[in-house]
Amino acid sequence: MPAYSAFFSRRWVRLVIALVIVVAVLLLPLALPEFANQTLARIGVFAVAVLGLNVVMGYTGQVSLGQIFFVGLGAYVTAYGVRNDVNIVLVLLASVLIPGIVGLVIALAAARLGGLAIAMVTIALPIVGVPLAKRLSEFTGGSQGTSARFSDAPEWTGLYDDQWQLYIVILIGGIVFLLTRNLVRGKYGRAFAIVKENEAVASSMGISPYRFKVLAFTIASLIGGVSGFLYMVVVQYTSPETLSFGHSIQLLAAMVIGGAGSIVGSLLGGAYYVLAPQLTNAVDPSLTAVLQGALLLLVLFVLPGGLASLPARLQRLRRRAAGGREHHPGAPPTSSTDVPTPAATKGTQTERHDQS
Repeated sequence: MPAYSAFFSRRWVRLVIALVIVVAVLLLPLALPEFANQTLARIGVFAVAVLGLNVVMGYTGQVSLGQIFFVGLGAYVTAYGVRNDVNIVLVLLASVLIPGIVGLVIALAAARLGGLAIAMVTIALPIVGVPLAKRLSEFTGGSQGTSARFSDAPEWTGLYDDQWQLYIVILIGGIVFLLTRNLVRGKYGRAFAIVKENEAVASSMGISPYRFKVLAFTIASLIGGVSGFLYMVVVQYTSPETLSFGHSIQLLAAMVIGGAGSIVGSLLGGAYYVLAPQLTNAVDPSLTAVLQGALLLLVLFVLPGGLASLPARLQRLRRRAAGGREHHPGAPPTSSTDVPTPAATKGTQTERHDQS
């Protein structure tokens, strides 16, 4: 093991690095301008949404094209609770539990399906959700949408609104990421991986594929609800457009580009979801969809495991290059006088024959 690897494997070194990162994250909102804080907050919102999609697709291998439905549902529940002066803690709980319950009901019916069948079920969620949100105008505001302003910074904090909102996203999003990381690295994560790899093998090991599919889908729905709450914290407005199928596809592309089955990939996916449209619009607004599609294809060809797999890819290339240098050195290992040539060997054999 190289010296630097041994150094960074020490527990106290990892703790110091983690502490430095935490301090940097806490100080970052105070040092950045308003636009940067708002952009980071939106990245955090959709990183949580991508994380939920990663639980059900990246770690368990189910096809889900309706994660944006649960994000929008969480946003609508949040807006309704705020408009009716419900305690914000209860609003947060409701925005998480209601999408989770809806996700559980859908999962109980759909988890026995597979392939295209479950894909059709999840596609139906945003397709049905948009007209439903327009019709339930008493709760959703109809086609005009609804707003809820509740995340202004309290005076006692001395913070600006953008700083306060980013801190909320960091706190709640950080808790969700930590809990999900512990989940996928524990026994449930191992069960998810076995179900994803081979359901027959999972059944032979006493792991119920149906049970863990339902669990994964429900957890993804809960996380989607959290993302919906954070969406209202940052954006403070939602409409039927939030539930559109196009956003669902963009969320799926963000997961693939960030890295399926990766915690870090979820963060990168959230960054892609927010930043890619801004960058492509800056290049040419009329070619936004084309450029995003080209970027997706490029990442899939170069890094099939997403951006999160880049360090491992670079390490493999470095090892391959090092192995090539060992097998093909610049100078020959021995001189020509040390290794007899075939002609010299033949001459020696002739001399021995003459002497005999």
